[in-house]
Amino acid sequence: MRKPRVLLLSEGFGTGHTQAAHALAHGIKKVSPHVHSRVIELGKFLNPTVAPLIFSAYRKTLSVQPKLVSLLYRTQYNKSLNGFTKLALHRIFYTQTAQVVSQLKPDAVICTHPFPNAVISRLKRQGLNIPLYTVVTDYDVHGTWINPEVNKYLVSTPQVKALLEIRGVDPSHIQITGIPVHPDFWEAGDKVKLREEMGLQNMPTALLMGGGWGLSFDEDHMKALTSWADRVQLVFCLGSNEKMIAKMKEMPCFQHPNIRILGYTREVSKLMDVSDVLITKPGGMTCTEALAKGLPMLFIPPIAGQEEENCEYFVQAGYGQVIHSADVITNRFRQLVEQASTQTESPLNVAHHSGNHSVYDPKCCAQAVHDLLFPTTAEVTTTSLERFTAGITATSLSGTRIPF
Repeated sequence: MRKPRVLLLSEGFGTGHTQAAHALAHGIKKVSPHVHSRVIELGKFLNPTVAPLIFSAYRKTLSVQPKLVSLLYRTQYNKSLNGFTKLALHRIFYTQTAQVVSQLKPDAVICTHPFPNAVISRLKRQGLNIPLYTVVTDYDVHGTWINPEVNKYLVSTPQVKALLEIRGVDPSHIQITGIPVHPDFWEAGDKVKLREEMGLQNMPTALLMGGGWGLSFDEDHMKALTSWADRVQLVFCLGSNEKMIAKMKEMPCFQHPNIRILGYTREVSKLMDVSDVLITKPGGMTCTEALAKGLPMLFIPPIAGQEEENCEYFVQAGYGQVIHSADVITNRFRQLVEQASTQTESPLNVAHHSGNHSVYDPKCCAQAVHDLLFPTTAEVTTTSLERFTAGITATSLSGTRIPF
């Protein structure tokens, strides 16, 4: 008897969607070691030449014209993808998705981005008999996530569940699981030991992150940050923003033994463990990882859209505050220094553990998939897949065998 298979589909618009898919795959492996998981960025996999160009254009638009992206988000907020758009996505970008499903024969498909979610929904309307689970990767839900073929929505908060219900989703098709994070974030590490291991000073530490595309600050914020370098250790994690990394390393204000400048790293979990505060854009994944670690946050003013909704949730819940001015940084760093001298817990950490808000369990999403998968696995037969894929040739995949 073959082991159960879960296919996780994402897209490369930003880094959070695919990061969530990989996190969930690792979480499923931890909860259910006998389950095989495969993560695919569907557009990039099927169109390796065209997709990177589209993602690059999106990234450039987001950097140069964020207000345009925000406007598009807001004007389409309550609208699902229309039939024409879904057809265009399928014909132009995802024509081979059926072959991928046919080869891999998953027992369930999990989507962490609206586009593959819409494509699998379309295939289900055509006869594909496989459970579709959709992980909403923010603390808000755009209309493009909504498809009646979704068997279960896995969402971050009761507020997101309520938004789905308002849009007509049956409450029985929604489960509050929190956003999945990698098992590395399920437990906190030893702060002092890890600081020594990573060559950092045992002193108040601020971690500054901007997601996979890097971090941007204005000049006043940079001055406020670096003016504290004698008393607060600064660790900049700038992702793939190579230009900013090179620029910062050349600037005199960053030439300090208590300032560390990093690019892409796989040690974000440890960096959060050694830190006392996180300064970041309010992306859903990064904020959830910090939430799992109990790490207080300061937010760069968000772009209108999902970042704004993420920010509102975490601020209202008492997990962070927005950097409206450089004074916010100054006041927070002053608190860190004072707390280090008196060994008191930060107010934000107290709020995190106070129980005033729903407690986030980082294992919950992986466990939910386990519980959903096994009652339905026996019902998803190879026969149903064979019926769906009858007449589909493998020539469009050039004879390529896709390993699970």
